[in-house]
Amino acid sequence: MTKVLLQGTALTSLVIFNLVLPALAQDAGTLGKDAADRAHQRPPAYSPYVGRDFPTRPFFGDTHLHTSFSMDAGAFGARLGPMDAYRFAKGEEVVSSTGQPVKLSRPLDFLVVADHSDNMGFFPDLFAGKPDLVADPTGRKWYDMIQSGKGGEAAMQIIVAFSHGTFPKDLMYFPGTRPYHSAWQETIAAAEHHNDPGHFTAFIGFEWTSNTGGNNLHRNVIFRDNGDKASQVEPFTVYPPYGSDNPVDLWKWMEAYEQKTGGNVLAIAHNGNLSNGLMFPTVEAFGKKLDSGYVETRAKWERLYEATQTKGTGEAHPFLSPNDEFANFEIWDKGNLDGSVAKTKEMLEFEYVRSAYKNGLKLEKEFGTNPYKFGLVGSSDAHNSLTALEEDNFFGKTVPQEPSPHRMTAAFIDNPKTGVKVMDWEVSASGYAAVWAKENTRESLWDAMQRKETYATTGPRMIVRFFGGWDFGPGDAENRMPAGIGYAKGVPMGGDLGEAPEGKSPTFLVAALKDPIGANLDRYQIVKGWLDKGGKLQEKVYDVAWSGDRKAGADGKLPPVGDSVDVANATWTNTIGAPELIAVWQDPDFDASQSAFYYGRVIEIPTPRWTAYDAKRFGVKALGGTTMTLQERAYTSPIWYTPKP
Repeated sequence: MTKVLLQGTALTSLVIFNLVLPALAQDAGTLGKDAADRAHQRPPAYSPYVGRDFPTRPFFGDTHLHTSFSMDAGAFGARLGPMDAYRFAKGEEVVSSTGQPVKLSRPLDFLVVADHSDNMGFFPDLFAGKPDLVADPTGRKWYDMIQSGKGGEAAMQIIVAFSHGTFPKDLMYFPGTRPYHSAWQETIAAAEHHNDPGHFTAFIGFEWTSNTGGNNLHRNVIFRDNGDKASQVEPFTVYPPYGSDNPVDLWKWMEAYEQKTGGNVLAIAHNGNLSNGLMFPTVEAFGKKLDSGYVETRAKWERLYEATQTKGTGEAHPFLSPNDEFANFEIWDKGNLDGSVAKTKEMLEFEYVRSAYKNGLKLEKEFGTNPYKFGLVGSSDAHNSLTALEEDNFFGKTVPQEPSPHRMTAAFIDNPKTGVKVMDWEVSASGYAAVWAKENTRESLWDAMQRKETYATTGPRMIVRFFGGWDFGPGDAENRMPAGIGYAKGVPMGGDLGEAPEGKSPTFLVAALKDPIGANLDRYQIVKGWLDKGGKLQEKVYDVAWSGDRKAGADGKLPPVGDSVDVANATWTNTIGAPELIAVWQDPDFDASQSAFYYGRVIEIPTPRWTAYDAKRFGVKALGGTTMTLQERAYTSPIWYTPKP
């Protein structure tokens, strides 16, 4: 530019030059030969983001949502279908089945519509009075009950009949029939329509609903694939001759799908707390002793477990973990799914995540494979097409539990024969799945689920990191980009630590950032479980980062963070807690000869529960014993250590 101006002969050019030159000098500096030479060289990257090739954000979603296509959801009054479910998850305002407008505070990043495979599409046809269904005496009875306002009673009859093998076969929508095929194709079409790679992921999926005797052994099956492959099969069901209630047969179906299509599927088990001791067997399953085939196959197909949802949280139980003051959180421990068999304490060990992780170490020693080496997610299991899981925006599990003055005093399960009773107020506003993926696509999210780089939240969208390695030091917690260090020096959640270097103990880099519109954080804990030299299973919870200047007492416990909740007005303040927590922790009790697992648990400060919001908004009084506050939390997938044989 300067050269061009000096070549000009007009006075105006000189004037312009004199006016512009000082500004140019201030903006660009002085150019010398050395500086010019350097400008044409390619030095090492200054930008810390160059070449970054790891997930930089978690994507939040729901892997377990039911619509009117699910038999029980429809019976309870759900009228919104898969298309509505995806619209809502993407942030659109919809009108619920009870006629109430509803919208999320923020869109989700992904959703799996996981309608029950058995009788998929049955209920919309029953509600519409399809001639083939109302011609059957039982079908006519259920139809009349629904039309006369007794839909809830009809729903329970339908669920009990299905659970106990008395559902009329003439009414069953079996795979291979035209109405079943139509419902599955419509499910696929809804996912294909709403899938928007890079912006929103609509997975194709279904729920396999083993519930024999009311014992919940459900699995959600998620396809990595698009509709061209998913449409080549129909979902695996429970009722014979087309299905089975044994998970082993589901795994065979998954294997057959992959062989037929070249696609990929995974299964997510859930609600072990309602399985009455059947979810995580250690001796036998379905009358057959566990063997290497069982443990290897389960480990292959069930990469994740749903640790929290509307039917309670299944991370830990106070009976199993009496030294864990945070174990008694949103617990459902009264019976199985329909309340037909009451819970006994002997069942609990085989229903909860932490016990499964511990027993997995013992099974690995016996069979060479750990069948319970799964990652964690949370999801809703809502049966109304609405993934509304925030405490102040909770639309319940089923349509009768959508917001109303009555839902805090009604019963969800009430079996007079066994005395098992679960109130509607005990239903949890939980949860979401957080997935560390490189991009928001079916392939990237599914691959992250497969490698277990996931965590569960009970609703808030806090950002949680968890890395394990051998060389993290205190200075690593001072870096503002902990992930770069974490991936460079260790493995993320869901990973495995290699053989312990001589004289070293594992170190963990942990970090958590509060939900931008949520509560501050109380603490970050690491839960460790291990198999000791005597063959006994052990566990311990360590506080590794916390807010304020609290110090552990003589019992080793950190004092409570405090409580700013105003229950009467359903409010709280972020005057306690911390917006972020980060630390490096080294296991002080490590023994290189002992198998172990470690996972992170991040706990918020106390906030109002959905019941407090309902009491305030509807002006109703809660029943005695109703929980009105809670400390929301997140659970990471573990990092495992296996000693050299």
